[in-house]
Amino acid sequence: MAQVTVTIDGKAYRMACEEGQEDHLTDLATRFDNYVGHLKGQFGEIGDLRITVMAGIMVMDEISELTRRIADLESEQGALRNSSDTVLAANARTEENLAAALSEVTSRIRGITDKLNGRAPAELN
Repeated sequence: MAQVTVTIDGKAYRMACEEGQEDHLTDLATRFDNYVGHLKGQFGEIGDLRITVMAGIMVMDEISELTRRIADLESEQGALRNSSDTVLAANARTEENLAAALSEVTSRIRGITDKLNGRAPAELN
């Protein structure tokens, strides 16, 4: 396990983390310290525990909002995927109908060509 020292509200905290996660943990602590600093700037010295709890609630509020937005995006993605499947199925039916129509038109043209050349349609093949 790796160890890293982070500073929150001017106090150093030694923390353990997985190897290679030191920079990530330091970044998280710096971001949390920004919340604490912001609250201290707004409310002054109202107690370390109260500031920490308020900062934690702010972080949880942001996480809650992001979770809601992710759920909305996943729902939208599912709707788009369903729409895409519907469009693909409609395109496949259209292609089948077009192929059938082209086959019929080709058959009629051959019949007309045969009549013009004086052959019976059965002599075609």
